[in-house]
Amino acid sequence: MTDASGGVTFSDGYVVPITGLLAFLFALMAGMSVFPALSGSAADLALPIVFGLASLVCVWIRQRYVAAAEA
Repeated sequence: MTDASGGVTFSDGYVVPITGLLAFLFALMAGMSVFPALSGSAADLALPIVFGLASLVCVWIRQRYVAAAEA
Protein backbone atom coordinates (compact mmCIF):
# COMPACT_ATOMS: atom_id res chain seq x y z
CA MET A 1 0.00 0.00 0.00
CA THR A 2 1.22 3.50 -0.75
CA ASP A 3 -0.05 6.92 0.25
CA ALA A 4 -0.37 10.01 -1.93
CA SER A 5 3.30 10.91 -1.51
CA GLY A 6 4.40 7.50 -2.78
CA GLY A 7 5.64 6.31 0.62
CA VAL A 8 4.75 2.90 1.92
CA THR A 9 2.09 2.81 4.64
CA PHE A 10 0.90 -0.07 6.75
CA SER A 11 -2.29 -0.62 8.60
CA ASP A 12 -2.11 -0.46 12.38
CA GLY A 13 -3.38 -4.02 12.69
CA TYR A 14 -0.21 -5.87 11.67
CA VAL A 15 2.12 -5.46 14.63
CA VAL A 16 0.03 -7.10 17.36
CA PRO A 17 -0.78 -10.38 15.56
CA ILE A 18 2.70 -10.78 14.08
CA THR A 19 4.50 -10.22 17.38
CA GLY A 20 2.05 -12.56 19.09
CA LEU A 21 2.78 -15.28 16.56
CA LEU A 22 6.53 -14.71 16.83
CA ALA A 23 6.34 -14.92 20.63
CA PHE A 24 4.43 -18.21 20.34
CA LEU A 25 6.90 -19.54 17.77
CA PHE A 26 9.95 -18.68 19.89
CA ALA A 27 8.34 -20.19 23.00
CA LEU A 28 7.53 -23.35 21.06
CA MET A 29 11.09 -23.61 19.76
CA ALA A 30 12.44 -23.05 23.28
CA GLY A 31 10.28 -25.87 24.59
CA MET A 32 11.25 -28.21 21.78
CA SER A 33 14.96 -27.59 22.24
CA VAL A 34 15.12 -27.84 26.04
CA PHE A 35 15.17 -31.66 26.31
CA PRO A 36 18.04 -32.18 23.84
CA ALA A 37 19.89 -29.35 25.57
CA LEU A 38 19.52 -30.97 28.98
CA SER A 39 20.99 -34.24 27.73
CA GLY A 40 23.84 -32.49 25.87
CA SER A 41 26.67 -30.28 26.95
CA ALA A 42 26.34 -27.08 28.94
CA ALA A 43 26.82 -24.99 25.78
CA ASP A 44 23.64 -26.52 24.32
CA LEU A 45 21.58 -24.76 26.99
CA ALA A 46 22.16 -21.42 25.27
CA LEU A 47 19.71 -22.17 22.45
CA PRO A 48 16.54 -22.60 24.57
CA ILE A 49 17.55 -19.61 26.69
CA VAL A 50 17.93 -17.42 23.59
CA PHE A 51 14.58 -18.63 22.23
CA GLY A 52 12.91 -17.91 25.58
CA LEU A 53 14.39 -14.42 25.73
CA ALA A 54 13.30 -13.74 22.13
CA SER A 55 9.77 -14.79 23.08
CA LEU A 56 9.78 -12.40 26.04
CA VAL A 57 11.06 -9.56 23.84
CA CYS A 58 8.24 -10.16 21.36
CA VAL A 59 5.66 -10.08 24.16
CA TRP A 60 7.22 -6.87 25.50
CA ILE A 61 7.10 -5.21 22.05
CA ARG A 62 3.50 -6.33 21.62
CA GLN A 63 2.46 -4.88 24.99
CA ARG A 64 4.21 -1.58 24.25
CA TYR A 65 2.46 -1.31 20.89
CA VAL A 66 -0.96 -2.07 22.40
CA ALA A 67 -0.39 0.51 25.14
CA ALA A 68 0.69 3.12 22.60
CA ALA A 69 -2.31 2.39 20.39
CA GLU A 70 -4.73 2.83 23.30
CA ALA A 71 -3.22 6.16 24.37
